[in-house]
Amino acid sequence: MSATLAQGTVVSDETVPARAPWSGVVAAGHVLTIVDLAGNQAVDCLLYRAGDTAERYSAADTIAAQGSIFLTTGSVLRSCEGRPLMSVVADDVGRHDTIGGACSKESNTLRYGHHTHHQHACVENFLREGAKWGLGKRDLVSNINWYMNVPVEADGTLGIVDGLSAPGLSVSLRAEVDTLVLVSNCPQVNNPCNGFDPTPVRMVVTAP
Repeated sequence: MSATLAQGTVVSDETVPARAPWSGVVAAGHVLTIVDLAGNQAVDCLLYRAGDTAERYSAADTIAAQGSIFLTTGSVLRSCEGRPLMSVVADDVGRHDTIGGACSKESNTLRYGHHTHHQHACVENFLREGAKWGLGKRDLVSNINWYMNVPVEADGTLGIVDGLSAPGLSVSLRAEVDTLVLVSNCPQVNNPCNGFDPTPVRMVVTAP
């Protein structure tokens, strides 16, 4: 299935390898499209206001403003100041996670055993990529998990289960301000969020 890209001039078009990080500033009005090339690949994401990274994505403000823990077309991704950073303008999947968090060496060890400690995870990707922009561990907050399927039961329990995506499906985000986007193309192999087989994704930025 071919990806649905936003109309306009392509500013950048990059393939992010399996397990790798990515970052870039998306100018106000430009659209970032994240393409799940092989399907069932979770993409962890953090957003910061470019030029003032103290203002960053807030899961709490985003969830409260829209009255839902899931993201889809029309969702506004708000900062800790309550201001829009990006908006979801197109979505082939229909539901993305805001509460599952990012895997780390520590959480892998706790959940899956000490034999997983050598595996690098999304937190390590965020730290490595964020360092390019002067960001450190204190700058990591609750993240978005594009394509990750985290259902919540009536009793409040949640799980990480097989994804809803398929090869070539995409989600498109319009920057409302110049926005620094950090991505970890999730390396997790111990639960179904990546189908136990991490794969590449494509990041396309278009100008209207």
